[in-house]
Amino acid sequence: MNWKAAAAAVAMAGMAFGSVTAADGTHDSRVALMKQISGSAGALAAIAKGTKPYDAEAVKAALTTIATTAKVFPDQFKPGTETGDEAASPKIWENMDDFKARAAKLSADAETALAQLPADPAAIGATMNTLGANCAGCHKAYRLGK
Repeated sequence: MNWKAAAAAVAMAGMAFGSVTAADGTHDSRVALMKQISGSAGALAAIAKGTKPYDAEAVKAALTTIATTAKVFPDQFKPGTETGDEAASPKIWENMDDFKARAAKLSADAETALAQLPADPAAIGATMNTLGANCAGCHKAYRLGK
């Protein structure tokens, strides 16, 4: 198995594992899902910056992880899980429809990028600008400072 296939397999296994382990709505499950998105964004950023070579399979895996994880992330904020998470603003539960819409937009933007796969580092950079704006907007509205 070549390294590209191995990387894709690891990413897919991580998504499957994350989906299984992150189903309880706890702080730890939320962090695990955010780490999946963050790791994928980091992989894309490295290609965009030129510190890693362009790899279409790695780009596909990262965008797939972001799209899939963003879809399930709001499910981790069920009623009754408002306490015990110092990073999650109570505004999440007060504005759940907006929170879900923001996650859906991130997922949809990642799926759009996946369908029109960025073909070079510059295109990945443009994609990162779009995805990053989604992330920053949600964090500004719903993440408490440390």
